[in-house]
Amino acid sequence: MSINVSKKIAGIAPSLTLAIDAKLKQMVADGINVYGFGAGEPDFDTPKYIRDAAIEAINKGVTRYTAAQGTMELRKAICAKLEKENGLKYTPNQIITSSGAKHSLSNTFAAILNPGDEVVVPVPYWVSYTEIIKLNDGVPVLVETKRENNFKMTKDELLQAISPKTKAILINTPSNPTGAVYSEQELRDIAEVAVEKNLCVVSDEIYERLVYDGKQHVSIASLGEEIKELTIVINGMSKAYAMTGWRLGYAAGSEKIIKAMSSVQSHAVSHPSSITQYASTAALSGPQDDVVNMVTEFEKRRTYMYERFNAMDGLSCIKPEGAFYVYVDISSYLGREMCGVKLNSSMDFAQLMLEKGHVAVVPGAAFGTDSYIRLSYATSMETIRKGLDQFERFVKENLI
Repeated sequence: MSINVSKKIAGIAPSLTLAIDAKLKQMVADGINVYGFGAGEPDFDTPKYIRDAAIEAINKGVTRYTAAQGTMELRKAICAKLEKENGLKYTPNQIITSSGAKHSLSNTFAAILNPGDEVVVPVPYWVSYTEIIKLNDGVPVLVETKRENNFKMTKDELLQAISPKTKAILINTPSNPTGAVYSEQELRDIAEVAVEKNLCVVSDEIYERLVYDGKQHVSIASLGEEIKELTIVINGMSKAYAMTGWRLGYAAGSEKIIKAMSSVQSHAVSHPSSITQYASTAALSGPQDDVVNMVTEFEKRRTYMYERFNAMDGLSCIKPEGAFYVYVDISSYLGREMCGVKLNSSMDFAQLMLEKGHVAVVPGAAFGTDSYIRLSYATSMETIRKGLDQFERFVKENLI
């Protein structure tokens, strides 16, 4: 006898980024020297003052249940951050903290979607967006963006994707996987459509602190009261503070939506870790020098990787304006052979590159564009130099 899993769960694809990272770690454990460009995880340590706050929380006995939305101290710190850095005024009742930004997204779609509701998702998209939407009975409607627009969805493209079933628009700026950053005018165009059509906007801003070349991150919710009322801002501690394993995300939005998200969370996980909440309060309220230094280093790595890939035969990428990824066009490789295997897809290329070339990259198929690969520069410059040397050497020796 056997028990069948639900049809809905059977239709959900596992995260390719985590699968590749797991394969890489297994190869390293087996003694193989592998250069990893897969997971989007800063290689910096969590700043000491944040770690010290976590130790203080344990020693003070801050280890018990908190409110489902999170502690009042943390929600007040988030409100202060949003007002100071994003020009957004919220009250603590309009904030919910969760176990990572991914969890915040899941809570959001659970709170706003009815079965069959459509969510507009620009392509390429972060690997989990479509699956989180489907897990919550929604239907992702994919919008193919253009490289000449730096993979950013235009107003016309958005309008063509809207139907009577559309409930929400999902935007991600800075973008994973492309590093694109929406300008204020581009966001105003999207906001105009959302307000006119009365559509929710789910704005994933987890990489907002990681922008380069003097650019400024703009939150779509800051562009007027009408769009603010329709927007759920998603953010968290993982990327800016090198706190990926701590799992603390947060959302800001109308009190009605946040209350619904809190109801969902109260039955799912109760609340994020009390110790992580205490440390996150310290992170937001303390010195930001470590964040600034990290961004400076990421910008150097970004420039190096961008120049290296655009100098390689048959490869190119746009210059990332934020986040910590390069999205490389490998279309000229597809249909050719490498190590005796015909490259029919980005998955073929990524698999060979990992197993034979010992360089871990993420296939663009995970993000909805099969002629690309994504590489993270959230790793040391030494690893980047040696890893790209290995990448280029392996391709030259084996691509026919």
